[in-house]
Amino acid sequence: MIGASDNVFLTLCNYSKYSMKIKTIYSKALKGQFLTNQEGAFLYRNAPLEVMMLIANELRKIHVASNKVTWQIDRNVNITNVCIAGCKFCNFHCAINDGRAYTTTLDEYRVKINEMLSMGGEQLLLQGGLHPKLGLGFYKDLFSALKKEYPQVKLHALGPPEIAHIAKLEKTSTTQVLKELRDAGLESLPGGGAEILVDRVRQKLSPGKPTAKQWFDVMAEAQQMGMLTTATMMYGHIETIEERIEHLVKVRDLQSQKTDNDIGFSAFICWPYQSKGTKLEQMGVTSSTSIDEHIRMVAISRIMLPNIKHIQASWLTMGIDVAQLCLHAGADDMGSIMIEENVVSAAGATNWLNAYGMQKVITDAGFEPQLRNQAYEHIELPGIYLS
Repeated sequence: MIGASDNVFLTLCNYSKYSMKIKTIYSKALKGQFLTNQEGAFLYRNAPLEVMMLIANELRKIHVASNKVTWQIDRNVNITNVCIAGCKFCNFHCAINDGRAYTTTLDEYRVKINEMLSMGGEQLLLQGGLHPKLGLGFYKDLFSALKKEYPQVKLHALGPPEIAHIAKLEKTSTTQVLKELRDAGLESLPGGGAEILVDRVRQKLSPGKPTAKQWFDVMAEAQQMGMLTTATMMYGHIETIEERIEHLVKVRDLQSQKTDNDIGFSAFICWPYQSKGTKLEQMGVTSSTSIDEHIRMVAISRIMLPNIKHIQASWLTMGIDVAQLCLHAGADDMGSIMIEENVVSAAGATNWLNAYGMQKVITDAGFEPQLRNQAYEHIELPGIYLS
């Protein structure tokens, strides 16, 4: 399956003493075969960045044959900032008795939703903390109320940690929680709370969150119910390269269990840890991800995940210029314009894009912008953005 780019690849490999081993791994990847943990770590550590980008870009062309790069209009609303997870990387959460504590009201949702609709958006990304007193009834009532008033709005909400937490509060199964929330209006499950899906890291980073197995169990249950899901990774803190690869392999393994009729994980998104003001920063773990490292992470994600169609570039954390480079390193999606984002921004992310800017960024990178929904179905650009 090695095509016209092979000569370019061989030229690039002349710069590496491992060129033949890299070429063997490259050939295996282009055949859609699963790389081992060891092969993935070797490639990440030893392949020149240009080679990584070339491999990932060739794989992108196999998955997404067109020159289109997709993007989305949605709004990220935080249900509450109260959380007992104790994540050392999070500046956003607070205790229930903290003066900053809040729970978003229906009137506040109305203002936010109406603004989103006026901008052509159709989806709410609802995220909350592990609130010690908000149980299943609260979330069912919230989702039902939102869907009753705004039936056209899609609810992409919570995540495996919240689902497991609610089940614990209610002394019931995560399957039962998912079923009741789905009936109340939940349509898809984001991959939040993944960080690094290796328990050594999770125990040190997020002691109050579920184990890696519990995260995957909830995702498997949601997928079996026909829900759309996404997978994520927050890297660049206390994990090793091998643990990043292990995370990718675990995501790939769950995806390989889906039936032909299921979507499973529609996309994978990775972003670097932001340290400003966090407990991790106080412990000496600061944001240190370079441009090279992030592009390499996006590329290895495409290479290690041949059964996940879409890979997203992270413009919020690394900036627009880096995201454009990622579109040439395996990514085919720019994510959302993010009308609102509070959690990552609280730790130092400062980049911003509107719909006009998003289309220009994609066009300037040499691609054709295409608006999409959560299912990656192409949708027509609202008239307000056509000129």
